[in-house]
Amino acid sequence: MHPIAEKTEIPTAPPSRCQTLVMRARQIYPALSVFLLLSVVAPLSAKTKDSEPSLSMEIPAPENEVLQAVKAVVNNGMIQGSKEYNRDQYVENARAATSSSLFPPWTDPGTVFYKVRTKVLAPVNFKGSADEGTLVVRYVVQSKGPQQTMVRIDAVFVEDFRRVAHRSNGTVESAEYKDIQEHVDAIKLQKKVAAESEQHHQEVLASSLDEKKEQQQASSVQTAETSGESLEQHVQNLRHELQRLVKAPGAQLKSAPFASATSLKSLKEGDQVVILIVTPYWYGVETEEGQPGWINRSQLEPLP
Repeated sequence: MHPIAEKTEIPTAPPSRCQTLVMRARQIYPALSVFLLLSVVAPLSAKTKDSEPSLSMEIPAPENEVLQAVKAVVNNGMIQGSKEYNRDQYVENARAATSSSLFPPWTDPGTVFYKVRTKVLAPVNFKGSADEGTLVVRYVVQSKGPQQTMVRIDAVFVEDFRRVAHRSNGTVESAEYKDIQEHVDAIKLQKKVAAESEQHHQEVLASSLDEKKEQQQASSVQTAETSGESLEQHVQNLRHELQRLVKAPGAQLKSAPFASATSLKSLKEGDQVVILIVTPYWYGVETEEGQPGWINRSQLEPLP
């Protein structure tokens, strides 16, 4: 008789944590097994793809003006083109941010801004959004030339519970871009008004200086005739009295009698100017080329 062979058991690997959870769920709640499996294997965070922007437009303006406009929009506390409830006009209580985990890090050239609103309830114009989550708008500003700047805008809503990301249908990006364009137009208008105002100021100043110069010349001629001095002597005396030399290392010809006024021209040491107006601290002068302006009295000295 042959001995009875002993039964050999082949060892098996212990079930994984994921398999254990699924088996327990099937035993206790069979209807929820599929949901539990998806919850275990689903990623804990959602990030948007960064391949194609929702909106990318070029603005015919220098980069510094566009950056100024974008900063104003990012800090206005509103996300245009969406809302939580029918009575709303936009999503309120948004805040500016320097980064967001809902977008991949930006590695291309450009300046990046973010506007974030948390705990927003199913915002409109984000397809399939039906829960509370975080709404983020990203703005990228890239210079394309001295008078051309690219603005890229992306908007995404990510649900807090399922971590599902919903891209905007383009309404948010278009509304935010419109707001930026309006700010750029306002900046251009302010610059135009300031330039026209400065030009008008210069014209008034030049007219005033011309009138003052004519009055001084008439008064000087009358004084010379009364005193009986020769015309040549009078010219020499007048020249010495009204002309000044620019001290070292030079001076700025200002548009108005205060330090923060616009500089019209740089004058070198030894340049001559004619005094037309006298104030306690400033001289209204005219250069040898006939350009009027203002110089601080401490920067001038009499002719030798």
